[in-house]
Amino acid sequence: MICRAGLIAALYAVLTWCLGEFAYGPFQIRPAEGLAVLAVFYVEAVPGLYVGCMLANIFSGYGVYDIFLGSLATLIAAGLSFGAGRLLAGDASRLIACGLFNVILNAFVIPAVMILGGMEVAYWYSFGSMVLTETVWVFAAGTPLYFAVRRLIEKRVRVMLPAHACRSKNCAAQ
Repeated sequence: MICRAGLIAALYAVLTWCLGEFAYGPFQIRPAEGLAVLAVFYVEAVPGLYVGCMLANIFSGYGVYDIFLGSLATLIAAGLSFGAGRLLAGDASRLIACGLFNVILNAFVIPAVMILGGMEVAYWYSFGSMVLTETVWVFAAGTPLYFAVRRLIEKRVRVMLPAHACRSKNCAAQ
């Protein structure tokens, strides 16, 4: 679980850093947001996404506001996504819930972070642009990832199984 959380954190940070300034601001090119769907499957994705977002936001230019408040939005969305993964049964409902948690929380928080960080932006304009960009990245990158992970779990690929699935003797034999 610790390794998976660390891997998710590292992937989130590196995927964001490699895009430089394009990953920050009102129109974010941040494919790492697609990793949010992992919280539907793995509880360890919640802290992994949080730490990865904190690391990524070190270079955002909005200082401690983005490092802590921006990452807090990711933490809350990931926690809600994990809960939705436990409560909801269908793929569509899980994906929609996960996506909406990430889109809405980031859309409300990130424009405030930009304003607190010293950027002159119109809050509602930035809110709309965050809805657009978050929707694109969470669903465009997250949907294929969701189905790939689900398929690997169904095939019982051991490294992809959630921790609770590996507590049985069947998992140890694989």
